[in-house]
Amino acid sequence: MRLLWITVCALTLGGGAAVSQDASFTSPRLGFFKAGVLCAQDSGETRAAPDTVAGTTHVIDEAPPFVSPGPGVPAVIGIGFGVRAGLKGDFGQDGVTMTVTHPPFTGAGKGATRQSFVTSLSTSQSPSITFYQFDYPYELALGEWRMTAEAAGEILYQVSFTVVPPAALPELANACGYQDLLS
Repeated sequence: MRLLWITVCALTLGGGAAVSQDASFTSPRLGFFKAGVLCAQDSGETRAAPDTVAGTTHVIDEAPPFVSPGPGVPAVIGIGFGVRAGLKGDFGQDGVTMTVTHPPFTGAGKGATRQSFVTSLSTSQSPSITFYQFDYPYELALGEWRMTAEAAGEILYQVSFTVVPPAALPELANACGYQDLLS
C-alpha cells in the first residue's frame, strides 16, 4: 500500500481552479479540487503513518497526471486514485487527517477497513496531491473506497471511488502499461 502525498505540486494544472462535481463533498474553503485515477510512480522517501496497514506513507516529488477523472478504478497492481486539492488564499493547512475507508482486506491486510495519516494541504495556486496506490494483491478490495480530508473537526473534502474488476474497465486497466499484472 502506498498512501502518497505531496506538499507543493510544481505542475501547471491549467484551466483555473474548480471544484469537481465528482466529489461527494468539498468545503467552500477549497479553491481547487480534482479527483481521478493515475499511474503509480516510485518513491524513495517515506513518512511514518502508524494508522495504516504498511505503517508508512510514501512522499513523491512530482504529482503524476490523472489518466481518468474517475470514480471507477480497476483493481490492478500499480494503479492509483486520489485527489489534487488546494485551499483558497495564501496559506495552506497543516495537521490534516486523511482517512481512507474501504472494503475489508484479506490475507496480509488482516481485515483492515480504515487507514489514516496526518498530512498538509497547500493552496489552490500550488495544489497538494494525496492518493492511494495498489501495491499488494490483498489491497485489491472491490467496492466503495472513500477518502476524507479533515482538519480541526472540519471536513475539507470527501470523495468516493469504486474499485471494480479489471475486465469492467479494460482500457483504463491497461492505461498505465500494467496489463501483465491484471488481477
